[in-house]
Amino acid sequence: MGLGRFIKKQFIDVIQWPDPNPELLMWRFPIADEEIQNGAALIVRESQVALFVNEGKLADEFTAGSYKLTTNNLPVLTNLKNWDKLFESPFKSDVYFFNTRQQLASGWGTAQPITIRDNEFGLISVRGFGNYSYRVIDSRKFFTEVAGITEEFYKSQLDDQLRNLCVTTLSTILGNKNIPFIDMAANLTELSKLVQQSLQEHFVNLGLQLESFLIESITLPPALQKTLDDRISMGIIGDLSAYTQYQMANSIPLAAQNEGGAAGVGMSMGAGLTMGQMMAEAMQQKPAATQATAPSNANDHTAKLSQLNELLQKGLITAEDYDKAKAEVLRQLIG
Repeated sequence: MGLGRFIKKQFIDVIQWPDPNPELLMWRFPIADEEIQNGAALIVRESQVALFVNEGKLADEFTAGSYKLTTNNLPVLTNLKNWDKLFESPFKSDVYFFNTRQQLASGWGTAQPITIRDNEFGLISVRGFGNYSYRVIDSRKFFTEVAGITEEFYKSQLDDQLRNLCVTTLSTILGNKNIPFIDMAANLTELSKLVQQSLQEHFVNLGLQLESFLIESITLPPALQKTLDDRISMGIIGDLSAYTQYQMANSIPLAAQNEGGAAGVGMSMGAGLTMGQMMAEAMQQKPAATQATAPSNANDHTAKLSQLNELLQKGLITAEDYDKAKAEVLRQLIG
């Protein structure tokens, strides 16, 4: 009786993956030294695929359902083992289960900035991030190209490879499409579709299907973004007088809170408008068209520089405003 129970324990009569870890993409059924009973039950749940592997060679594949294992539904394994049609003895084979559920919201992002050529800003560096979703659709290809002979294969083991594929493909498309950076935000959906189409072949080669790819944002590094913000604030180097008025308008709430209140606001606005007019006049001057003599021009520019310095000393303009105005006046003076 005891010997009969011992012998019975050596045979497997039910093969299944009852409680799959959602992070696992592949799991090998634990067989050890046991053998599979001929006529054993194979249970494959929804979002699973079972694959028999005999001594490293791929055999029969089963999708969701319940099966009684015989030579009739194991044709490849029967051929590999040279069984006859009436074979009914226990046998040994590895059985791998694959998780075919969609793997949602896997994140990707650029570890290093991507350098692209922008028609307006020249060479710029951008960063991007987003997410993608995929699933295993070809257990044979996934086994041979990715997982191989191992007891378990986790999603995390594939993450770096897939993220690198995403970033490389995005870099290529950004380099070829020549979409201006300021228009990228309006074209993220189109870019996402282009990247997904380009990535699909790479995923298929791994036994995967890319279900979705999303670019959430494409950004500039902080220093470049500040430069762009400054240019936008100035109307992309537009009317300097208008820019000065813009600065003054922004400073009104702060000036009103300082000592002097409304009087300080008035003085600041007057100084700002004066500086704006000086800068505008300097930019509008054309050296070839002026009728004034060289000494007269020099005197005018010297006077303007003195006025700028006076405004700076009184704290009515910032050092940054002073430097910009001074540079423009000197440019007009020197040519």
